Amino acid sequence: MPDRLYRKSSGFARFAQATSRAAGHPATFIAAVGIIVIWAVTGPLFGFSDTWQLVINTGTTIVTFLMVFLIQNTQNRDAEAIQIKLDELLRSIDGAHLALLDLEELDEKHLDRIRQGYRELALRARQDLAEGKSDTDVRDVSAELRDEVE
Repeated sequence: MPDRLYRKSSGFARFAQATSRAAGHPATFIAAVGIIVIWAVTGPLFGFSDTWQLVINTGTTIVTFLMVFLIQNTQNRDAEAIQIKLDELLRSIDGAHLALLDLEELDEKHLDRIRQGYRELALRARQDLAEGKSDTDVRDVSAELRDEVE
């Protein structure tokens, strides 16, 4: 694949990914612990004042607030990429129900109905196992999927 495909991400997306990677690095954790240790050691120097406490509270609040958005952006992108990969796997399997593609776009009511159909399949499969039968066949869930399309 040409490199230009990877350069089309926005500056924010690249920044968010780099920041997310850096935030998860052991050196970042060690640096954060170091900051906390320095802050704690300077407590007596500042007489454990309200300002001394406010510095760490404000700093951690700001960092946490900003990191939530950066990490969420990265998580959203990762989840979408995984979903596309799963859709491709499903599409490429012969006999798979293609109505399950893009399933994450359905509302909760429809997802619950489809989920219930799969729960019933699982229950029947467990019952078959308990009876010494195989649970490796391809059972039909077409009725549940057809109901969702109509």
